[in-house]
Amino acid sequence: QVQLVEFGGGLVQVGGSLRLSCAASRSIFSITTMGWYRQAPGKRRELVATTAGDVNSNYAESVKGRFSISRDKNTVYLQMNSLKPEDTAVYYCWLRLSMGSEYWGQGTQVTVSS
Repeated sequence: QVQLVEFGGGLVQVGGSLRLSCAASRSIFSITTMGWYRQAPGKRRELVATTAGDVNSNYAESVKGRFSISRDKNTVYLQMNSLKPEDTAVYYCWLRLSMGSEYWGQGTQVTVSS
């Protein structure tokens, strides 16, 4: 079993920045992809960004140019700049192992106030 622990959510004003981090509970050599999803009230969970390595990252169109994902071993980060009210959501960390198993974090609230 893998546990993911997230840090960094909170309340920020429009145009501000936040950095989310997520660490797996143990070193995992079989991680293929890590990333972030988010879910706003009344909406479906959606992909924000994923990374399978330094040169293989994927972003939702709505966050391109504002968010940046990075990974260091079993920790993944999401730098969020120029935040907008529509970025308000619960952000979930996610990873996939080479055998196909997937794991989710408990979620961290990000609220962007106008």
